[in-house]
Formats: sequence, C-alpha cells, structure tokens
Amino acid sequence: MARKHTPYYHQFMALGAEMVDRIGFDSALRFTSVENEHLATRRRAGLYDVYYQVLVDMKGKDAETLLQRVLVNDVARMTDGKVMYSSLCNDAGGMIDDLTCFRLSPSHFWLCPTPSRVDRVVAYLGEQAAGLNAGITNLGAGRAFLSVQGPQARAILAPHADVDISGPALPYYSFTSGTVAGVPDTVISRTGYSGELGFELFYPGEFAHHMYAAMLAAGREHGMEPCGLGALRSVRIEKRYPLYGLDLDETTSPVEAGLGWTVRLDKGNFIGRDALKRQKEEGVGRALAMIAFADLAFVPAPGAAIAQDGKQVGTVTSADRGYFLGKSLALGYVAPAVAVAGTKVAVTDKSGDKADGEIHLKAPYDPGMARLKE
Repeated sequence: MARKHTPYYHQFMALGAEMVDRIGFDSALRFTSVENEHLATRRRAGLYDVYYQVLVDMKGKDAETLLQRVLVNDVARMTDGKVMYSSLCNDAGGMIDDLTCFRLSPSHFWLCPTPSRVDRVVAYLGEQAAGLNAGITNLGAGRAFLSVQGPQARAILAPHADVDISGPALPYYSFTSGTVAGVPDTVISRTGYSGELGFELFYPGEFAHHMYAAMLAAGREHGMEPCGLGALRSVRIEKRYPLYGLDLDETTSPVEAGLGWTVRLDKGNFIGRDALKRQKEEGVGRALAMIAFADLAFVPAPGAAIAQDGKQVGTVTSADRGYFLGKSLALGYVAPAVAVAGTKVAVTDKSGDKADGEIHLKAPYDPGMARLKE
C-alpha cells in the first residue's frame, strides 16, 4: 500500500530527507545525520514535524467529569491554558495510552494521544462517555503540528508571534493562542519530547507548507536544523522519556513505568484506581529502569536480555544513542531489587553482542529539568 504524503513532503524531499514509514505516512528519518540533528537540538534548535500527531477535542458540561473518570491524574487541578501529562488506564491499571491534556475552558479540553493510539483512545472515550454530556471529536488533519525545540527556540519564535511567549508569560506546561508567522489560530504550547526549552505549534492544516517554510527561515540565523524521527527518538532517551508501543503498553502500569507521580489516588475514583493503589502500597514485580553504557558502540534491540551476576533479571524495551552524552542508553523492565541507581548489569542482544551497563533511575541529561524551564 502506498504511503500517504504530508503537506511537508515536497519540502522534505527538496531538503534531501531520508524517508521512512510512520503509521502509513512518508516521514523524515533524517536530513543530514541523526547525530548532527540531535546535537543541533541540544546546542541551538531543531525543527520537528509530526504531522500525524492529532488532537482529540472534548466539549460539554460533563467533559471534566469524563476526564476525571478515565485519567489517572487530577484534571480538577487544571486551570485554563494549562497542560497536564497523564495516562489513560484500563481496570487492571494497564496503560491504554500516555498523553497530554489541554484545558481551553471548564467545559472544553484537548487530548494529544500517541499517534498510533488515536483510534483506540477515541473509541475508549466514546464508551466511557455513555450517558454524559461530552462530545468527542478526532480533529485529524484539520490541524497541523510543528515543534521548535532547543535553547534558541524562544529567540526564533518570539519575533514571529503576536503574543508574549516569555518564561513568565508562558511557563512550562502551559499554552496560549495567537498568530505566528501570519498564521491565525495557532496554539503555542510550552511542551515537547526533547528535554529542552521548546514550543509545539498546532495550527490550521491549510497553512502547513507556509508555516514550515517560515519557521525554517526564522531559525536559519540561529543555527536551527530541520530534524527527523531519528533525532526525536535519540533526544528523548537522554531524558528517559518512555515511548508508547515499546516501553509502555496495555500490560504496563504507570507505577511500573516510573510514572507513579501522575497517579492521584486522592482525587476520588477513576478507572484502574484499585489496581494502581494496590501497586503503590504493595509494590510491583518489575520496574522500568535506564541502563547507560560506556560509549556509543552498543545499541541493544528490544528483547535483549538484562542480566546481573549471570542471571537474567529483565528485558530491554527500547534503546538509542545519546549523542550529547556520548553513550548509548536503554530502557527495560527489571526486577525491583535491580532497579537501584548504580547497579551493574550486562545486556546481551539476540545476535550475541554484549556490553556492561549501569542502572540510572533519573534522566542522565538535565535531571533537574532546568533546561525545560528556562
């Protein structure tokens, strides 16, 4: 089956992008090299397209009631213009998806699910909305998406926005709306997947080609690079951000994945609460841990065995090169006794390649999140 093209396709081809399939779309893997784009994001800025990222619109007087039922985090704590990270869980506490929630008003929210999980999320919300006044709409390709990430992101974007995007006006995990590069009705969100100061832009899809060209031109003097999926995945692993479909699925819980801080047991009842409460009180049988290797040489594939003293204690779920840190990194579920910072382990790929590593519990890059909050 032929892959679909995004509005950026011809721009990407003109820039020499290497294209790959991403849930049915021709998507840029890299424009130069993953390393170059990764380092540009850390040192200057990167321009990322995830056109297949869509928003799910939720409106109605019972919208908050529905979200309180299905999300593990506490939506009642949000105010207009705020963003919240949460999980959508089943009765067993398994993660249907991890996503962000935007509050536009007390009766109007957006959810931003993992692209591959949109249909599952929309269907699940529809089931749970029975009897409630809450309309759920997949906004699909009606809105396009671009992300400007890196320490120069604000300097690049601010001159082209008609709203204040300074740190005090638009703190981390908040959003505003305005005109950007002449594009009206643009949502500017202080969020991203890079671990850097960054802004995600959601805007009317008919302006996609124009917005990409405008942002690329705006970033030129600041050394911004167009970036592909390769860099997006490699910068995320330096921040220990889990990836749904590899590190997270419907059999893993937020508590097991190190996301227990998002689970607000004190907010009242919600789907999966009993199972998650039990895990918090009694402990879990496995925990998602990060393994850092000595250099960039070894990148284990998902399924690689994690061993301690010759005994397998876990399995790798994802791995990539952390180019800024100069070492490869892996995520994997291990026995809780092994999930202790500084624990030495050995990882063996199915090919037989092997390397020693060390367990990290916090992000090896900017663990205090100072870069995100600039």
